[in-house]
Amino acid sequence: MLTDIVLDAMGSDRSPEPELRGAIAASRLFPVRIHLVGPEDQIAPALKAYRQDERLPIEIVHASERIGMHEKAALAVRSKRDSTMRVGLKLVREGRARGFVTAGNTGAAMATAKMVLGSLQGVDRPALATILPTVMGTPCVLLDAGANVDSDPHNLVQFALMGQIYARNVLGIAKPRVGLLSIGEEDSKGNALTHETLPLLRALSNDVLYDFVGNVEGRDLYNGRCDVAVCDGFVGNVALKTSEGLAKLVSDLLKQTLKATITSQVGALLSRKAFKNFKKRLDYTEYGGAPLLGLRGACIIGHGSSNETAILNAIRVASQFAQADVSRHIESSLQAVAVPGQRLTQASGG
Repeated sequence: MLTDIVLDAMGSDRSPEPELRGAIAASRLFPVRIHLVGPEDQIAPALKAYRQDERLPIEIVHASERIGMHEKAALAVRSKRDSTMRVGLKLVREGRARGFVTAGNTGAAMATAKMVLGSLQGVDRPALATILPTVMGTPCVLLDAGANVDSDPHNLVQFALMGQIYARNVLGIAKPRVGLLSIGEEDSKGNALTHETLPLLRALSNDVLYDFVGNVEGRDLYNGRCDVAVCDGFVGNVALKTSEGLAKLVSDLLKQTLKATITSQVGALLSRKAFKNFKKRLDYTEYGGAPLLGLRGACIIGHGSSNETAILNAIRVASQFAQADVSRHIESSLQAVAVPGQRLTQASGG
C-alpha cells in the first residue's frame, strides 16, 4: 500500500529541479505516492522532461503562489493563501496525504504548519528536531533546533518526550538516552532554564523517559553519550549552524590538504572510499531534513540548498514518520504524564 506524501515543488533554492528528481527517485525506491504542489504550467512540462516512466505514482496539485526565502514569514503566511505550503499542508489536514515535505522558508513552513495542522493535545509548542552524526555511528536528535527562541521548563520536558519517541520509532533506537544541553555535567552548572528543567526530567526517568543521563555538554552531541539532546530553540539553532559550518570547514580543509602535494594526492586516490564515507557521514542530505514534532501530521523541513538526495531522504523520513504514527505516540505519551487542565510540569511535581 502506498503512503501519500506531499512535496512542495517550489521550496528549494534551485526548485523545481531537485524536487522533481528527488520525487522520481523516491517513487522508484519507496512505497509512496508523491503529490507535487506548485504552478501546474511550470511543473507539468518539467516533470514530463524528467520522468521516463509515466506509471510512476506522481501527481501535480496546482498552487499559484510561492513563499520566497527572504520573505517575512508572518506576512507571507497571511497574504499568500494559495501558496505551495498552505495548499500542501491542507492535503495532510484533510487526510488526503500523511506527510508534507518542503525545502522552503523555514519560518513560513513552521508558521503555516502550526496554523493549518494545529498542535497535538498536550503540546504547547512544536519543536524542530535535527539529526547530528556521532563517532559511534548512531544519530543524535537535537531539539529544539530553532522553532522557539524562548522556552520554559515545561516546553523542554515536552521536547524531551517528543524527541525520544522520534528516536525510538523512526531512528530505531530501542532505549533512547536523553540529555539536557548545558555548559557542564554537574547539576549546579547552567542557567535558570536548565536548573528548573533538570529535576523535572530526572523525575520522569525510567518511567516515561527511558533513560535520562542528566546534563550534557556541546561535545556530547557528537561523542555518542546521548541519543536525544534537549535545549531551547535559540541555543539549538546556534549549535546546529555552528555544526554545519564546522563540517564544511573540515571537509574543505581536508580537500585542500589532499591536493597540496603529489604524495598526498596519491594517498587520496588510494583512500578514496574512506574519504567518500567520511564525507557521507557529515552530509546533511543523508538525514532527510528536520521534522517539526508536535503537530497533527508529519511535516519535514529541509535545507534551502537541498539537492535531489536530500529531497529523496526527506520523503523517506516523512513516510517513516507517518508509518510509525509518531504523532499518536507523542500525544499518548504526553497524556500519560499530565492530567486534564494542568501543565505537564505541575503533574510531574514542578
